Amino acid sequence: MSKAPQSLKNHGRFDPPFHFFLAPIFIANLIIAIVHLVHHFNFYCSWLVVLSIAAIVLLVRARQYSLKVQDRIIRLEERLRLQSLAPVEWHAQIYRLTEDQLIGLRFAGDDEAAELAKQALEHNLNRKQIKERIKSWRPDYWRV
Repeated sequence: MSKAPQSLKNHGRFDPPFHFFLAPIFIANLIIAIVHLVHHFNFYCSWLVVLSIAAIVLLVRARQYSLKVQDRIIRLEERLRLQSLAPVEWHAQIYRLTEDQLIGLRFAGDDEAAELAKQALEHNLNRKQIKERIKSWRPDYWRV
């Protein structure tokens, strides 16, 4: 966890094992395979390039799948949170919020979440616009 308070400017994160180890190694492997293919053009070297590309696709897709699961969980959490914070007559509107809007709302403090949700629907705000309107930032240190 970061020691600095989280805000709009510093809430993005890197996952060091993914961004600084796996991704560079897989990219370097592809480059090495391509260089080897150029110097020794044959079926085996071509197959290594294909496998290197497949490994990168696998790496990227695995990352996308885990982020999508996190987004689904955030969507559920924010809907539940809004049901407890918003007036009962507004509960039906919660399901009109898009996934993108709910993900942006996760950073809003409890005192402003319901009002920001209403603004998001009325003005069709996207994730970034919602984050920019947050006054009391609620950190999310678990996102990867």
